[in-house]
Amino acid sequence: KTSMVLIYRFEAQSRNGADSLVLDGQYWYGGDINKLWFKAEAEVNLANGKFEDAELQALWSRAISPFWDLQAGVRHDFEPDGLDHLVVGFQGLAPYWFEVDVASFVSTDGDVTMRAEVEYDFLLTQRLILQPRAEVGLSFQDIPERETGAGFTSADLGVRLRYEFKREFAPYIGWEWQRKLGQTADLARAAGEPVNSTAILAGLRVWF
Repeated sequence: KTSMVLIYRFEAQSRNGADSLVLDGQYWYGGDINKLWFKAEAEVNLANGKFEDAELQALWSRAISPFWDLQAGVRHDFEPDGLDHLVVGFQGLAPYWFEVDVASFVSTDGDVTMRAEVEYDFLLTQRLILQPRAEVGLSFQDIPERETGAGFTSADLGVRLRYEFKREFAPYIGWEWQRKLGQTADLARAAGEPVNSTAILAGLRVWF
């Protein structure tokens, strides 16, 4: 049995004059076929110290091919509303070494959503790596309490340039663009909220 902690993103962001701290990390324990997997994401508003979003997933992961794992378990949203979800998804390496993580969620309210993330590493040198990243959200119904409309809900596109002093320790800088989509964007406009934003960021990627 082996284990690993990987912090994909631990970064400070400045977005439209608002500063935040973002954490995106994973921990797994197990063998080649079966693993216990935890995924955590959180965002803290640095102006008031409050969490904007915070979630934790606890998953059973089983290898279904040399490069793909099927995952199932539960997710708890600590913020914004303390909601629980069932989770089914898959994670692995697509052709040409794209890292892919796709999951569907069914909340205790009966709402069904999906999230897909894709990353790719361009090796500029053996230590300097450029990583584009994309994330898309989808909802199968309107969720008024979350200001979410049915259809595609959001898109995040970003790029991070990191320098690996060691494989386990890599600071980075980057840029990210976020946009609300479809009916979710319409709800934001009706509420007088911005539909898109850009951020400059700096952070650290570590694993052990």
